[in-house]
Amino acid sequence: MDEANRIYKRIQSSRNEMIDMQVKLCSLPAISPSIGGEGEAQKAEVLLDFLKENGFQDINLIKAPDLDAPSGYRPNILAKYKGKNASKTIWVMTHMDVVPPGELSQWQGNPYKAWVENGRIYGRGVDDNQQDMVASLYALKAFKTEGIIPSYNIGIALVADEEMGSNKGIQYVIDKFNPFRKQDLIIVPDAGNVEGTMIEVAEKSILWLKVKTLGNQTHGSTPEKGINSLKAASYLITELSYLYQLFADKNPLFDPPISTFEPTKKETNVLNINTIPGEDVFYMDCRILPIYNIRKIKDAIRQIAESVESRFKVKIILEDIQNNPASPPTSPDAPVVKALQKAIKEIYGVEGKPYGSGGLTLAAFLRKSHYQAACWSKTCDTAHQPNEYCVIEDMIGDAKVFANIFLQD
Repeated sequence: MDEANRIYKRIQSSRNEMIDMQVKLCSLPAISPSIGGEGEAQKAEVLLDFLKENGFQDINLIKAPDLDAPSGYRPNILAKYKGKNASKTIWVMTHMDVVPPGELSQWQGNPYKAWVENGRIYGRGVDDNQQDMVASLYALKAFKTEGIIPSYNIGIALVADEEMGSNKGIQYVIDKFNPFRKQDLIIVPDAGNVEGTMIEVAEKSILWLKVKTLGNQTHGSTPEKGINSLKAASYLITELSYLYQLFADKNPLFDPPISTFEPTKKETNVLNINTIPGEDVFYMDCRILPIYNIRKIKDAIRQIAESVESRFKVKIILEDIQNNPASPPTSPDAPVVKALQKAIKEIYGVEGKPYGSGGLTLAAFLRKSHYQAACWSKTCDTAHQPNEYCVIEDMIGDAKVFANIFLQD
């Protein structure tokens, strides 16, 4: 217990350093090249320097080729911190990439210049996924500073491309390098709740669709000479809400307990007001309970689309952007779940309980490869929102949770 208290005090004393690291990482917007960014290379350099300076061994930079990135690759970092026992490794896995800020008018400040206000750090990426990235790094820095050795080897995985599907991130790492073993404990702090009670052990299937509607462009004053693709697409969006009735089963393990079917991104069609568009593109984000087969969802969407085609005399093309069936769940009795429950109780005084989420986290890829991974963090869940923030005390508390697990026998 004396060792634990020393570690906790050291983490608490690192508060300002942890804030400074958040500010530094936020200033390096690691956005996917596929949506206009430069990738994670600059951010990875900062993190590599930290790992080298703080006692990590076996540091590996795994480069997933990406010709759209200025560096020519997407970086994935694996590093080990040596413990007393090498029979298993306790991994903490976070992702380096972030999403774009969205509508800047909704931000109270520059999303890439993090600011501190009322015990919170604001900026893009400070919650998703830097809160627990920084927490895990400073948990281990506390071990080094105090000269305390963890019970087992500790692994830190910092991966790319999570926000856009992970083909150049964890999936590439598993396919090309795979450092994980069945006995390892793998924690993915990329899901959670305000109370810190949510341990995510299962995820929904995910289906992202690109929906292209083809009509016939014409002058805005002569609609009878064309076919308005925007009008047809708008009608289709309202009709797709019927999916909520068709696939209405509930599962209380998940939050929300239903499948969701939401239109999201909308591409620009015509640039001027007085032209009726002949082509329109929008996207759907579907998070589907494991009870349903994705093929049945797509068949229903196709039937709805065909009715709109008939009514408006358009052609509708559906294209998969992501199609990921739900992975096998992690057992609620898995060692990683039990370790988290013990640490959460010790640090936050609450009971951690198994939950399901909408996915798609890094844990889904690990579960597909039959590793028992669990997601957890104490978070206000402001990911992808304007004025994204992390609560500083949550970042510090989560570091203590990780440290507690690193000390468990």
